[in-house]
Amino acid sequence: MLSPAPDAPYLRDNYAPVAEEHQHLALTCTFGQVPRDLAGVFVRNGANPTRPPRARHHWFDGDGMVHALEFADGRVHYRNRWVRTAGFLAEQAADAPLWGGLLEPIERDNPRGPYKNTANTDLVYHHGRLLATWWVCGDAYVLRLPDLASCGADDFHGTHERGMTAHAKVDPRSGELVFLRPEPGPPFLTCGVLDASGRLIHSTAIELPGPRLHHDMAITENHTIILDMAMHEDPALLRQGKVRVKFFRDQPSRIGVLRRHPHRAEGSSIRWFEISPCYIYHTVNAWEDGDEIVLLACRIDDPMVGDPGNTPSARIVPAIAAQLLGARLCRWRLNLRTGAVSEQLLDDEITEFPRIDPRRLGAPSQISYHQRLAEQPTLRFDGIVRYDHERGGRTTYRYPAGWYGSEVCFAPRIGAGAAEDDGYLVAFVCEEHSGRAEGWIFAADRIEHGPIARVVIPTRVPTGFHGLWIDHTAVAAQDPHLQSLA
Repeated sequence: MLSPAPDAPYLRDNYAPVAEEHQHLALTCTFGQVPRDLAGVFVRNGANPTRPPRARHHWFDGDGMVHALEFADGRVHYRNRWVRTAGFLAEQAADAPLWGGLLEPIERDNPRGPYKNTANTDLVYHHGRLLATWWVCGDAYVLRLPDLASCGADDFHGTHERGMTAHAKVDPRSGELVFLRPEPGPPFLTCGVLDASGRLIHSTAIELPGPRLHHDMAITENHTIILDMAMHEDPALLRQGKVRVKFFRDQPSRIGVLRRHPHRAEGSSIRWFEISPCYIYHTVNAWEDGDEIVLLACRIDDPMVGDPGNTPSARIVPAIAAQLLGARLCRWRLNLRTGAVSEQLLDDEITEFPRIDPRRLGAPSQISYHQRLAEQPTLRFDGIVRYDHERGGRTTYRYPAGWYGSEVCFAPRIGAGAAEDDGYLVAFVCEEHSGRAEGWIFAADRIEHGPIARVVIPTRVPTGFHGLWIDHTAVAAQDPHLQSLA
């Protein structure tokens, strides 16, 4: 167990890493029964460092570890494995940390690169492969199902070897994967599209005023939605060789709309829409509605700790290092014909890590499931909020006192229809003071009734980042070549 420094909240309590990999088969229920029409694998990524940090610790510094619950015929199996990235293997061989963290000065002279790609942030399933990705940018690492064995970095059949940010999007209709890659110099951003077989179709250069903190994006049937936010690295300090993030309240944020398949692969085809200054970590969904693009996302008006321009509030807002997470659900409508923008705050509740039925990604969607953020300095999810974007309003479930959840994922039941809540929500849930971990299953259409089943996990599951539901049919269609790669 690592001994966290006093200023390392993301190494304490349920953020403390676990030291071993486990496989626990045929887990038992303490409440209810696992539905027999729930079949597939729920996977969730997170930071799990193998050694103490050299200096200050950021949550994103920890080595990636994926935790999985496999469901079949009313039975549940649990596994956890580290993502064996090149950085992980190098530090294991050296038995020492080889990089500083994100809170330390950038290591431009590090022969292995300035940052360690931990692949600890997101998970995406594409061309029969489960990919682990990192928020800054880096190689996507392949994990085999169901044992989570690492199979190396994906080079996408030799067509793309330059990495991607977290939160690449898979179009459920075409099977295409759309991703972003920040560039160190002009034009500062590339948007790429892979076909359903994992081969690069084309990439588009996006001209930006400077480097940006790209985290999420969105897609519609025909467009890619790109975020150019007013929180980014200070350009004056960059010219001095220093890196410091600042929120520029005198600059608008921008939402870019790019045709996914432009007639010419050039960034000049993008349409920019200015909105008031903010930062967006995660989008909910986007779709086309006549001449308009509709975007739902979690908007943060005061994204920096200690900013004198922050709105005074008695509410405690959690933070990761210098970034505040006071996100609220917002809707934008971008008119491609007139250039007009409308913006509507939909709720004052602080919620983040939104999820939808993945079959509706890029198409009109009615329901989204968000994590409610506890009023504590360190990020904890103390409930689930279900929004109905057509009827309005929200439904909330609060975890019992002392229990906190992870990002939930929607899992359609076997034989489900098109309804966006015809299925289940699955999450890892922990009791912080005891370290007890469980897998909870909710009926997606009535979360307020609480879990319909609770499965005991015999080992602690640290709080982590993003999850993914992979249907049993997709697991069965996994790339057969992975059996020989691990």
